[in-house]
Amino acid sequence: MRSNKTISTLLLTGCVASFLLLIDAAAAQSVAAVNTNSGQAATSVMNDVQQLQSAWAKINYQTPGKDEQVSAFEALEKQGEQVIAKYPDRAEPKIWQGIILSTHAGAAGGFSALSLVKKAKALFEQAINIDSNALDGSAHTSLGSLYYQVPGWPLGFGSDKKAEQHLKQALSINPKGIDANYFYGDYLARAGRYQDARVYLKTALDAPDRPNRPLADAGRRQEIRAALAKIDSQVKN
Repeated sequence: MRSNKTISTLLLTGCVASFLLLIDAAAAQSVAAVNTNSGQAATSVMNDVQQLQSAWAKINYQTPGKDEQVSAFEALEKQGEQVIAKYPDRAEPKIWQGIILSTHAGAAGGFSALSLVKKAKALFEQAINIDSNALDGSAHTSLGSLYYQVPGWPLGFGSDKKAEQHLKQALSINPKGIDANYFYGDYLARAGRYQDARVYLKTALDAPDRPNRPLADAGRRQEIRAALAKIDSQVKN
């Protein structure tokens, strides 16, 4: 017969093994729950962001009249603030609120525009600090577009050098993207670098359609064709 010591040792070993199995099972369940919750959170934030995207496209491309656009953007900004508050640690809502503010600034013009683009700039920078690759590098694209469209010091923060840095970073993340190529092409065209501008604008024109964004893609392609036509006109003259 085995000694009591041997039996006790076997019982203890069995209990430890059972305890470790319980820990492993609990850990597996915990990881599965975290993954499920993470997946649900990602789906939820993207659903809310999609609503902002769709509303922005309708205002930007289908709402006639400057006053009507400004009012619509103001209402959409309130919705964007709610989405940011709901997901404070996510980059995507900050990116889209920045885009809404930037487009609102373009529609409004005047001194109020500078205040709007400064808020947008801060949001893009926050988004980059959270996840610079979010939405295929859209924070870099949008921040780069601000840098070349906003006046420089002392009126604003515009900088061609910073614009090119961010636009190139966006292209490194999403080399075939419609927005990344369009804005870099537009930047080059404004700088008089027409041959290079054509390359990026044509790449933008041929970019694949984005899921759930038909209105935005159609509107952007109109802008691309207009930019190419303007280049042809300037080169001829």
